[in-house]
Amino acid sequence: MAAARKRIVLLGATGSIGENTLRVIAAHRDELELVGIAAHSNWRRLAAIARDFGVRHVGLFDADAHDAARAESGAFPSGTHLHRGLDGLVTLARLPEAETVLVAVVGTTGLEPALAALAAGKDLALASKEILVLAGKFVLAEAARHRAKLLPVDSEHNAVFQCLEGHPGAGVKRIVLTASGGAFRDWPEERLRDVTPADALKHPNWNMGPKITVDSATLANKGLELIEAQWLFGLRADQCDAVLHPQSIVHCLVEFQDGAMLAQLCPPSMTFPIQHALLHPRRLPGVDTALDLTRALSLDFRPVDIRRFPMLGLAQHCMRQGGVAPAVYNAANEVAVAAFLAGRLPFLAIPQVVEQ
Repeated sequence: MAAARKRIVLLGATGSIGENTLRVIAAHRDELELVGIAAHSNWRRLAAIARDFGVRHVGLFDADAHDAARAESGAFPSGTHLHRGLDGLVTLARLPEAETVLVAVVGTTGLEPALAALAAGKDLALASKEILVLAGKFVLAEAARHRAKLLPVDSEHNAVFQCLEGHPGAGVKRIVLTASGGAFRDWPEERLRDVTPADALKHPNWNMGPKITVDSATLANKGLELIEAQWLFGLRADQCDAVLHPQSIVHCLVEFQDGAMLAQLCPPSMTFPIQHALLHPRRLPGVDTALDLTRALSLDFRPVDIRRFPMLGLAQHCMRQGGVAPAVYNAANEVAVAAFLAGRLPFLAIPQVVEQ
């Protein structure tokens, strides 16, 4: 008898993480089944996903989009249940038939659904950095209380997760997350005064949403990832570091007490960490092409210049401060990035706003 498929709820189905998750599920339909999906407002895309994957539970956070979808209910498969707002996301996270909930919504909206999934005993595949930054203590406590797994989806945390498997925590000296440096890594500093939102959204390696792409350019994303790593892996602030790595092929380095390092390598595609999280602990053929070592390959590393990337230094300060400092860092950054993308704040003022 064939093994039952693992049943997945995907919150944030129409974003870049969501689309890559759909590619993974489509490639492994014998192993994975999509039973619930949600998005902010793109109901037409959700309807297409529901038809393609036979999903019966669909959530829309935006009330107007929900009403529009209900008015066009024929776009969805017969028998589809439409869920609305934050309550709808929570309902999806608790679906009795679901085993794993992948949270890939932007910002802190995913916190309540994430906690609801853990309280219902679901494994939580976490792609939204802000959730652990805001409430890591409570998320970990809820996972422990209900014996649910936390499966990191972010490429760097998933890489650390892979490197640490089978190694006792006491043997770890530090972890080093890699950063591409974003769109302006090689720009002269004087040009940064004239950066536009369009400039910031041209990431050299990754195809991501607008907010995280700007965060990559300021290195705020790496700051958030360091805070998240501290919670995920039970580390002190001084055990979490970052390094610039332009190729985005090495996703982390884990240094052990004896000085040895383990690294995790794969091409810069989110299908690799998503598949690892959803199929864990099984390893099956991947969606995207693996590294080709018959071709020349260079791997460069350089230290982060905190003067050029002050957002990383501010994050490390918040890690040492503890308490609500990381949540304030995250919230201030969300507001500053939104203002930059709206043309109301210069790029170089983002860290100034967050520091203040």
